[in-house]
Amino acid sequence: MRRLLVVLSALWLTLASAPVANAVETPWFAGSVGNATQVISVVGVGPTTAKIDVWERTAAGWTPVGVGIPAHIGSSGMAQEIREGSMKTPMGVFPLDFAFGTQANPGGGLPYVQVGPNHWWDGDVNSPTYNTMQVCEKARCPFATEGSGTENLQIPQYAHAVVMGVNKARVPGAGSAFFLHTTDGSATAGCVAIDDAALVKIIRWLRPGALIAVSK
Repeated sequence: MRRLLVVLSALWLTLASAPVANAVETPWFAGSVGNATQVISVVGVGPTTAKIDVWERTAAGWTPVGVGIPAHIGSSGMAQEIREGSMKTPMGVFPLDFAFGTQANPGGGLPYVQVGPNHWWDGDVNSPTYNTMQVCEKARCPFATEGSGTENLQIPQYAHAVVMGVNKARVPGAGSAFFLHTTDGSATAGCVAIDDAALVKIIRWLRPGALIAVSK
């Protein structure tokens, strides 16, 4: 979904492996993320904007390792229930399974796919591969590439992106193509978008089992 954001906040802290002892806190999402040790918190602060804090759990507890990152969200805000084309960012806790981008893999613990002109995110509600990444020449794709929610992934907003595990059951019409991705300076169609330099830092930090938690 084509989206979002502003400039990296001066409050962004360098991601570090060692927690700061006096910074241990209990974040709002603590009771909703199970045994996860890495969580990206997205909290709405305006109709189409949000604040991101990056959290890591150690033996000492939860420690913020990146705070106050400005972000843009869907042009219609946030919602618990979303539908294809609603332009809303879904609220809840979602896995971050893999990353992709038009740029080379910046490193990190998640699988990464470098995308090109034949990479698509299937948003065709009538397709058996709805809400998945697919690779095909446009004229030969077995799903609708126009007039549907399908997106070609070779666009500037996807210089880097992390897939949010929204609608993993792939229920037709329940939403597709939700990512944490590079901003273009405007509200999104439902994704969360931030400054690319901050996103690269996050991707390098992420490991399997990381989650993103989104709330108003």
